[in-house]
Amino acid sequence: MSENIYATQGAPTIALVGFENAFSEILTDCNFNDKEVVHFENGMKMVSAWSEHNINIVAIISYSEIMAPAGLALIETLKKRELPVVPFFLVVNYFNPNLRKLALTAGISDVFRIPLKAKRIEKRVNFLIDNWNQLKDNIIPKVPPIKNIGFAKRTFDVFFAGLALFFLSPLFLIIYIMIKMESKGPVFYYSLRAGTGFKVFKFYKFRSMFVNADQRIKDLKHLNQYDIDAGSKDTTEKIRETHCSQCAAEGKCQYPLYADNIQWCEKDFKDAKMASSGSAFFKIKNDPRITKVGNFIRNTSIDELPQLWNVIIGDMSIVGNRPLPLYEAEKLTTDKYVLRFAAPAGITGLWQVEKRGKGDMSEDERLMLDNTYAKNQSFVNDIKLILKTIPALLQKENV
Repeated sequence: MSENIYATQGAPTIALVGFENAFSEILTDCNFNDKEVVHFENGMKMVSAWSEHNINIVAIISYSEIMAPAGLALIETLKKRELPVVPFFLVVNYFNPNLRKLALTAGISDVFRIPLKAKRIEKRVNFLIDNWNQLKDNIIPKVPPIKNIGFAKRTFDVFFAGLALFFLSPLFLIIYIMIKMESKGPVFYYSLRAGTGFKVFKFYKFRSMFVNADQRIKDLKHLNQYDIDAGSKDTTEKIRETHCSQCAAEGKCQYPLYADNIQWCEKDFKDAKMASSGSAFFKIKNDPRITKVGNFIRNTSIDELPQLWNVIIGDMSIVGNRPLPLYEAEKLTTDKYVLRFAAPAGITGLWQVEKRGKGDMSEDERLMLDNTYAKNQSFVNDIKLILKTIPALLQKENV
């Protein structure tokens, strides 16, 4: 059924998100008893239709990777809109035990990995729908304990961010003009980031790269500062020139950057699914993708200033662990690394202060410092880090 033809008023409805024509035959073979099936192009259209037309949705099946917009981010949107809690299923290409744990603790009822089996989908979906009233109250998420920001930290965040936005408004205008004069494209952009408790939110920055920067990642992969084994890897390995299987099925990138009416890919999804020996982070010294103005605003951390708005609305704090791109966060779901997500997401943090200007930093060092901050986070320690941040900004290293 098309999303433009909604289910019979009050009829139990199963919402299919993002499938379009993918796996239509398999889903058609499923017997969902008296439930009607409605297709939605994406999660936001489903949420809007659910709210505006009072559809009786009893289950959601979304074709999306766990960390993509129609995965955990959609779960968060449903919670914010205070829509009814119903069984939520994901159909994914990429999967591992750690992602399964993350999905289930976030509120996803079950995950189906491609290739799909109609009988399994039919059995699981019907069972959970029929027994949902008894099962939903027994679901107790086992997530790492989240650090409570506290009244003092939140008050300081709002006061400091508001004051900074007011006094820095002339600087915002100057940077706006400089970026516009040097290169075509939007001045601000946002991408999706995983912050405290793997919460996904919009992360704002000044644009410091050329708009087509993502297209050059595959050509610069061997320069990755975090990949200590890069020299021994076969740099001639063929990298997919088009979308990965997930993005190809959707007809668009699942990890985009957004700015005005422009959208471009943040990271080729296939890179995110490399063997675990690959680095979770991507960083290059003297990165040629960066504009001249971008190089200046990065070295002075001016490109981070729009995140003050993230602080005002509560997505981030002034001090905390850096929120990560989704393709990086999905590689850090093991017990060894998950602790970093228990701390507040922040603009500046321990690893920026401790390592800036002191040479290269390995991935393990960065994660160790993130975990250390999470263990020792307090308002007093945050103030100490803020006092150390200013001299750290004067270092000459390109970071």
